[in-house]
Amino acid sequence: MFCEKCQKPLELCMCAEIRQHATKLHVLILQHPQEPDHEIGTALLTHLALPNSTLKIGLSWRSLSAILGEKQLDPKRWAILYLGSGVKGNPNSKKPLQFVSKKGTLIENPKHLDGILVLDGSWSQAKALWWRNAWLLKLHRIILTPQHKSLYKELRKEPRRECLSTIEAVAEVLELLGEKQEIAQHLRTLFSKLLNKKRELHCK
Repeated sequence: MFCEKCQKPLELCMCAEIRQHATKLHVLILQHPQEPDHEIGTALLTHLALPNSTLKIGLSWRSLSAILGEKQLDPKRWAILYLGSGVKGNPNSKKPLQFVSKKGTLIENPKHLDGILVLDGSWSQAKALWWRNAWLLKLHRIILTPQHKSLYKELRKEPRRECLSTIEAVAEVLELLGEKQEIAQHLRTLFSKLLNKKRELHCK
């Protein structure tokens, strides 16, 4: 049995823990259709906690405007959490968040952003979404250097040390882009509570 709202198994239902927090930036999550993890996936959990967010499941879309149903969207006012790592000419930078050009060179942080886009899925699934949606090339690219390892630990093996869950990545990016700190704290707390529930089930 699954919860109709958070779509978790009833013993992992997180609805009682969710508190909505308004953000200035719109958060758009594109989820690979084969990704939905009903137990410890975080895309829907992130969406439910952020009223100024959109979650879409699929493989390809015509454009950013087509996804959000707004004709006047400017891709240059959006940024995507980029799958690459490092910055050309500065590969060992420890800055937690940097914007880079299509060529991988460091650029100044955009002064006006309307939203951020995150690809949700395994490493290979996220890459598939990237290559199937050419319009993503029009967006600014964010390279995130996580300050902490993912809380997943033994529950999910990640292909790279810097990999985070969607909810962890969104929390870090929003905090680094100036959103209220309590938003990131709530997202991290939600994720921690979900994983604790999962671990408790394993122990039974």
